[in-house]
Amino acid sequence: MSKKSELKKQIADTEREIEALENKRARSQSALMRAMLTNQKPDPMDEKYFKVFSNLIDEEREKLRKLLAELENL
Repeated sequence: MSKKSELKKQIADTEREIEALENKRARSQSALMRAMLTNQKPDPMDEKYFKVFSNLIDEEREKLRKLLAELENL
């Protein structure tokens, strides 16, 4: 497989992974927003999940930027 097609496959996989992580993060984000709107203390697990998924999303986005830059340089 050529380098260019391999990079395109990795980019597509990374984009799908980002979307999946964002969907998982949405549940904890919703719970945090509900707690804020009702003036309640948020569940610590929801905070933890939100932070973990946010960090994973940031890592995947950085990976995506590197892949796109590599593809552009070909």
